[in-house]
This record gives sequence, C-alpha cells and structure tokens, in this order.
Amino acid sequence: MTGPQNELKKKTVLIVDDHPMICEGITMLIEHEPDLAVVGKVASVGEALRAIEKLKPDIVIVDITLQDSSGMELIKDMKIRWPDLPALVFSMHSESFFATRALHAGARAYVSKKEPPSKVIEAIRNVLDGGLYVSEKMTSTIVRRFVMGQTDPDKSRVGGLTDREFQVFQMIGEGLQTREIAEKLHLSIKTVETHRERIKKKLDLESATKLAKYAIQWVQVERGS
Repeated sequence: MTGPQNELKKKTVLIVDDHPMICEGITMLIEHEPDLAVVGKVASVGEALRAIEKLKPDIVIVDITLQDSSGMELIKDMKIRWPDLPALVFSMHSESFFATRALHAGARAYVSKKEPPSKVIEAIRNVLDGGLYVSEKMTSTIVRRFVMGQTDPDKSRVGGLTDREFQVFQMIGEGLQTREIAEKLHLSIKTVETHRERIKKKLDLESATKLAKYAIQWVQVERGS
C-alpha cells in the first residue's frame, strides 16, 4: 500500500496548549505512533476554534489554562458546535478536582502532566475508540463519591462555583487584582466584582481579604498535590 494511502488512515490530533515545550513534547510522542498525526498546535481558544473549523481533527488535546481563556470554555463551546469531536484534557492541575469538572464540561479524558507519556497515547486511543479515560486512582475516587458519598469538604465548597467563578477564584489565588482579571478574561471590572461577591457568598467568606487568603492557600495546595 502506498504512503499517501497510509497517511489517509491516520487519526488527526489538534493540540491546544500555550506552553511551547509541552506542545513539542506531545507532538514528538504522537508522531512516533504509525496511526496518529498532529495537524496543528495553537495556544488560545480563538485559534483553536479556527483550527478546528479548518483542519477538522479527530481529537483535540486541551490544557485548562490558556492564553485568552480557560480550556473548559473551549470544551463547552466544542460540545455545542462539534458534539462528536472528543476533547482530552492534558493539564498540570490536580486531577482530584479538575477531572470531574472537565468531564462535566464535556471532555472525554483527563490526563495529568505528571503521568508517564505513555498514558497520553493510551488515553487518545481510548477516546478514539469511543471510551472515557481517567487514571485508576481517579476512577476509584469517582466511585467513592457516587457510591459512598465520600467527598473532600473543602473541594466540595469550591466545586460549587460555576466555571467562570472558578476562573476568577483561581486568578485571585494567583495574586491578580480585579482589573488584571477583567483584562485577562475580557470582562468588565463590574462583572468581576459581581463574581467576587458571589464567590464570597458561596464560600461563606466575610471579606475580600479572607477570600484572597483562602484562594491563595487553595491554589498552593492544588499545585503541590
């Protein structure tokens, strides 16, 4: 069989990540597989939407934190515009919290960047075969949550935030001020302030100072987990 015919049988992958070294690493990993090919690498939600429209990949690998927005927003948009196009989240963020949120948004898999590279390929193949993928540890956690009702109270509180509120909460924890958050999320300062008030209410925090302290501690724990 000729080369071009073999190329046609490859499943195509679009990578959405704003870390160039990560993109190159995933690309090299995927390109070693005879039946997979990377057709594009982009760093923002806007670029990703244009690339999906143009390149029509079979699967999209998405990081949670992107240049212009959140990978969660991209996944939800994809679910509406291309319901049959699967998304695989590949992120440095804590799987114990973000995997469930990503699956709820519409992702078909969650792979931590702390996992061995082989897990990325395993997840891609699972998803392309119509399945879901999370780590064995996360599978056990999900089973406990649904069957036995075991949850982490602290994560459960933060889990009650909407995706947009959670973005704002994270940015507060990273030390960003209201104006910076507004610019990064393309929102008005008033809208960000409204989100702040809702977050305070949901987390039962009395002041902006207590919110900032709680958010900073939460981000530090998640990055260290």
